Amino acid sequence: MNDEALRFRLRQLPREIEPARDLWPGIAARLPVRRPKPRRWPTLLTLAACLCLAVGVAAWLRPQAAPGPGLEARLVQAEVEALTREYEAALAELAVVPVPEPLAPALATLDQSAGQIREALAEQPGSTRLLDQLKRTYSRRLALTQRAALG
Repeated sequence: MNDEALRFRLRQLPREIEPARDLWPGIAARLPVRRPKPRRWPTLLTLAACLCLAVGVAAWLRPQAAPGPGLEARLVQAEVEALTREYEAALAELAVVPVPEPLAPALATLDQSAGQIREALAEQPGSTRLLDQLKRTYSRRLALTQRAALG
């Protein structure tokens, strides 16, 4: 049989053939039944969002703590005390040298300023601005005393 004869016979075949009976029930019975797995991530995501919301609302509604020395205030106060101890130790070392008369008023003013700053820190124990001012005052006082001692 040649190619042309084969093509002729293929063209003679009907385009569609209807089956004698409905085949779908037999096919459906042989297919494995797959039930979709429930997705867990939307549930977990919803739970996480509710938890975040609950924590946020609890933090927002939390009563404010009574004013008192917080951590920052305690840290500033500890630094003031350590700084004052170091300052007094340095002044004690320089005390053996007499202070020239012209520098005495400037030293007294710096001592008075340091005292006022320490009093202000007692009223506002967490003030880093006052701590910085105390550091500058102590530094100026020690620098002036050293200059007087070295001549």
